[in-house]
Amino acid sequence: MSFRVVLLTLLLLLITTFSAFAQTAPSKQDQINQHQQLAQQYLREQRPDLAIPELQALVTLDPDNTNAQGNLGVLLFFRSDYAGAIPHLSVAVKAQPELWKIQGLLGLAEGKSGDADASRHDMETAFPHLTEEKFKVDVGRALIDNYVATGELEKAATLASTLLALQPTDTALLYVAYRLYSDLSVKTMLTLALAAPDSAQMHEVMARELARHEDDVPAVANYREAIKLDPKLYTAHFDLGTLLYNSTEENLRAEAEPEFKAALAINPNDEKSLVMLGMIAERRGDEKTAYDNFSRALALQPDDGNANLEMAKVLVTMHQNDKAQQLLERAIQIDPSNEVAHYRLATLYRLQGKHEEAAKEIADYKKYKGMKDKLEKIFHDMRVQSGQQNSGDADLPK
Repeated sequence: MSFRVVLLTLLLLLITTFSAFAQTAPSKQDQINQHQQLAQQYLREQRPDLAIPELQALVTLDPDNTNAQGNLGVLLFFRSDYAGAIPHLSVAVKAQPELWKIQGLLGLAEGKSGDADASRHDMETAFPHLTEEKFKVDVGRALIDNYVATGELEKAATLASTLLALQPTDTALLYVAYRLYSDLSVKTMLTLALAAPDSAQMHEVMARELARHEDDVPAVANYREAIKLDPKLYTAHFDLGTLLYNSTEENLRAEAEPEFKAALAINPNDEKSLVMLGMIAERRGDEKTAYDNFSRALALQPDDGNANLEMAKVLVTMHQNDKAQQLLERAIQIDPSNEVAHYRLATLYRLQGKHEEAAKEIADYKKYKGMKDKLEKIFHDMRVQSGQQNSGDADLPK
């Protein structure tokens, strides 16, 4: 066989081989489609272990595929591979900034990876737009931790209030809020003590703390000192009046009314002082004055549950049960735990022959009264234990 024939045979063989390879080797688009189909299948089957390799191959071939980048980032995040998730979540958010949940996950991943600044930026950006309640709370909790770490207690407390509006009975959130408000209170009190230790406001703070621990005598003294230093401090007049109103001593109770009147003279829109003046008038049987004060209070603040309750009580004595019922129902709507409103509403329902509705209100009355009694016992026991501890401390050698 001549050389020319051999060479021609080899060339024909190579051409045939390359042609066959070109027909069997998948194109890039075919590979993309294959990985995408498999990834979608495994995602539907909830097999992240199989979906992740397919998505990784897919984004390698098609890095501009936003859905694949986002899905891969999400799967890596929930596999706790936060560092691995960040680049893919970042690509998705950069391509589509309105992917708020993806940006929220990105912020969480950055926080868990130690990048606090980037984490804060992404969570703050995403948080207002999140609609899924549980995830919104998760992002909010992480953002609170970020604020606390930098000492921004005011921001953290504001955010805690927002989250509690979503989940008001969440025990973990309630404890977070308690810690924040307590720490913020201490921080504010210490700052005030350093800035103005002899100010009227400092005496007012001391009075509130003393009253909270039922040390009424020094509390009253501090309120009076605050008023002496700043007679226009209407909050001190109101708080002193409230403390005196709840006193067990009749002569001190008699001193409450002038304080509420003084607060009202300083601030004519002091709705709470109007309620207290109405209660004092009600206590002494002055129905008209009580009615006038409660009316003014409700005009200023229709959503004051206590004002609704007290006005309802006056209306019952005036035989205006229909109006009283409306106010009691409103009081319960504002504060479902108002056991007195439940009891009085049950009485009105019973008078109308609405026995089923009355029974429900009585059941609610017993439930909330039992809860409040239990809470009062807890606080009482805490105070007793605190008193015993303080007493024991006093006996220790100095």
